[in-house]
Amino acid sequence: MLLIHQAFCGPADPGGTRHYELGRRLVAAGHRLTVVTSRYSYLTGEQKCTAEDCGGIELRFAKSVPGLHRSNFWRLFVFTYFMMSSIVAGSRVGETDVILGTTPSIFQAVSAYVIAAVRGCRFVLEVRDLWPEFAIDLGLLRSPLLIWLARRLEAFLYMRADHIIVNSPAYREYLLGNGIADAKISLVANGVDTSLFDPAARGEAFRREQELGDKFVVMYAGALGFANDIDCLLRAASRFREDPGVVVVIVGDGRELPRLRVEADALNLNNVRFVAAQPKQRMAEILAAADVCVATLKNVPMFRTTYPNKVFDYMATGRPTILATDGVIRQVIENAGGGLVVAPGDDAALWNAIMQLRFSPELRREMGANARSYVTQHFDREAQGAHFVKVLESICLHRATVEKASIPAAEL
Repeated sequence: MLLIHQAFCGPADPGGTRHYELGRRLVAAGHRLTVVTSRYSYLTGEQKCTAEDCGGIELRFAKSVPGLHRSNFWRLFVFTYFMMSSIVAGSRVGETDVILGTTPSIFQAVSAYVIAAVRGCRFVLEVRDLWPEFAIDLGLLRSPLLIWLARRLEAFLYMRADHIIVNSPAYREYLLGNGIADAKISLVANGVDTSLFDPAARGEAFRREQELGDKFVVMYAGALGFANDIDCLLRAASRFREDPGVVVVIVGDGRELPRLRVEADALNLNNVRFVAAQPKQRMAEILAAADVCVATLKNVPMFRTTYPNKVFDYMATGRPTILATDGVIRQVIENAGGGLVVAPGDDAALWNAIMQLRFSPELRREMGANARSYVTQHFDREAQGAHFVKVLESICLHRATVEKASIPAAEL
């Protein structure tokens, strides 16, 4: 297996480790996985800590440039540069049966397709966001010509893929609506390795480090991008800035971080702490310091289709989630009884939910236990990893069957 993934993260890096966790299951099942990636972190822009041998996964670092969040133009340049360099790096990997391309960004999926086409391998496309629809809904892609070209590229990759893996059930519905056969789609949802999280832990070391004492901690942990609507959380924090018993801790990095710091200063938010993005292997300890966790997204229709990674980590920690978004992730929280849901962008409702849980310790404990139980049953990485392995093995088996059928009987 060969995966092209510019933003691949190991446990020593900040960011989502979906592919590290699934990849380890592939290796444990006896397969070889090589990942072509960038040396620069998608979140921080700094060089990754992950070594070339990452839990049995071989990493190949393609030439890349830093500064992803410098500007929209530079962002496009960074993606395009990696697209070209990853084609070169991926072409130098040894014998390969399946090439995986994952979005975002769409450009690395193009790399995977090109390598697969040249080498005659199976091409598997993993859809982790609906590009270009997200960019269109956010107003980041406005040119009618560019939108038409982007949708043509999207349709081309869907058509050319031998199989498509999605991480949200709503993405399957989107693909079916675009004429993709159901048999061509497999759901390997976002999830979490629940064994890494201890619901009984209280994150004492992190509380001491950040001088949180016995304050009621409201935590957001994740990317700080335009889509994440951290402004809503800051506005909610301004409603209880005179309350010394509550603090909002924002753990992460991203393009919006400098602006958010300025905004917090402008609102005199002494009750907000910004903490640098942390390695995934430390997130269990950090989330354990939270009393409640928050997930926010802008009020964009297409965001109703997504499964944010952070929510599954929150649930595994055994903490209630206050969700300021809608759609399929709302269904997860409501089915679990694992938190409260408010309208996206409604800082007054977010503040009310925070206050409700602050003064309801029994409700917090009940919701946290519900969340942990539900995510263990339905979104455990071990089961997802087994399904991921099965999907890729079936693709390899299908290829082998087709190749054998094409050999003349006299040669068999």
